[in-house]
Amino acid sequence: MTEKPSKSHGRKAIRPTLKPRELLTPTPDLHGVWKAKIITLFPSAFPGVLGESLTGKALQEGLWQLETVDLRQFGVGKHRNVDDTPAGGGAGMVLRADVLGEAIEHTMTGVRGNWPLIYLSPRGRRMDQLMMQNLARCDGMTLLCGRFEGVDERVLEHYGVQEVSLGDFVMTGGEIAAQALIDATVRLIPGVLGNQASAEEESFSSGLLEHPQYTRPADWKGRPIPDILMSGHHGRIASWRLEMSERITQERRPDLWDAYSKAKSED
Repeated sequence: MTEKPSKSHGRKAIRPTLKPRELLTPTPDLHGVWKAKIITLFPSAFPGVLGESLTGKALQEGLWQLETVDLRQFGVGKHRNVDDTPAGGGAGMVLRADVLGEAIEHTMTGVRGNWPLIYLSPRGRRMDQLMMQNLARCDGMTLLCGRFEGVDERVLEHYGVQEVSLGDFVMTGGEIAAQALIDATVRLIPGVLGNQASAEEESFSSGLLEHPQYTRPADWKGRPIPDILMSGHHGRIASWRLEMSERITQERRPDLWDAYSKAKSED
């Protein structure tokens, strides 16, 4: 198998220079650091929004790593074809098994530990907070971004690929879903948010949607902050927030409320 190019993003040394530097540049692997590998036809789509705000800062600080693998480099023939017409007929094109197989084997070379291989697919399990918590505990993950009508089913079967969906709708490719999955996972890695309590108190962490949040000014357009939040009584505030979370969850997400109620009754 010939060596194919990939691009890593993350921490690099900072030295005085008169020449502007790119924010994210190729770097060697950081041992023991959680890493996302992305197989995609559009490597330039990354890091995208992942290079901004807290995830971008954490990427620069080496709290996590990102590597893109250009699927086109594994294409067949002079034009590096990566797809072909569906067997049995039908509209669109399907990503080839031989192309995907070589890309996956190249990308997974040297991978150790708990490292899932995931295909972003509308028929997969829908993303949720529990999934992100489990992925954040892994050593890393490899994401396959599909295009066109999808990928050859034999690839999914042969490599035991997990299918994961952003939601019950169809997109033109898996890149946006991959960024959403990475963002929701990376923020759970210790040190990324700065205040770990933020991740522990937000929506879904307790099985409930988050309570309402307020800040200054104390009165805005005739709408004051609830008195209880200004009382300084932490016990009452905690009780109010739980009550509001339960009410909002019951009204907006009956499925979550049923699961929460069942778990609570079993405690």
